[in-house]
Amino acid sequence: MAVAEFWTLGGITHRMKITDGGLDDLRVQKLLAHHFSSARAETAPGSAHALDLSGLKSPDVHFWSAWDGDTVIGIGALKRLSESHGEIKSMHTEQAYRRSGVGSAMLKHIIAEARKIGLSRLSLETGSWPYFDPARELYARHRFVECPPFGSYVADPNSVFMTLELPPNTALEPTPTAP
Repeated sequence: MAVAEFWTLGGITHRMKITDGGLDDLRVQKLLAHHFSSARAETAPGSAHALDLSGLKSPDVHFWSAWDGDTVIGIGALKRLSESHGEIKSMHTEQAYRRSGVGSAMLKHIIAEARKIGLSRLSLETGSWPYFDPARELYARHRFVECPPFGSYVADPNSVFMTLELPPNTALEPTPTAP
């Protein structure tokens, strides 16, 4: 299934398509490899939790890719932790498309898909370093709040854990940002 979103970058309106899968596409693999290596480079040893290609192919993980025509511009995944709890994994936007709404569209898509499969809670782990500030700001705009470690995670000063309760049939729009 593909979901179309419209957004503007550099004064030009683009049509972004979010599709199921894509892990066998070399363009997706290249963006995923960049995400994996940059997350590892910006995180203290032992504190990086980004999934690699084989981890994303696990049966408990659902993966999506976002496209502008033939260009992959974003990726994101949902890992089911239990009947009611899921984890966002491998959210990444191509550098040239950052701050254009790609990450927000992917996040909204993952939240909607989590609701469809009956999850009532969605959590994530991201870095605590300045490199990860934009990611934490994105999640906070979408009403994620900091929480204790979940699943198999343990407290780590290099990690920030965030969660979002998903009440049934409630639209969660991002929190408006001040001008």
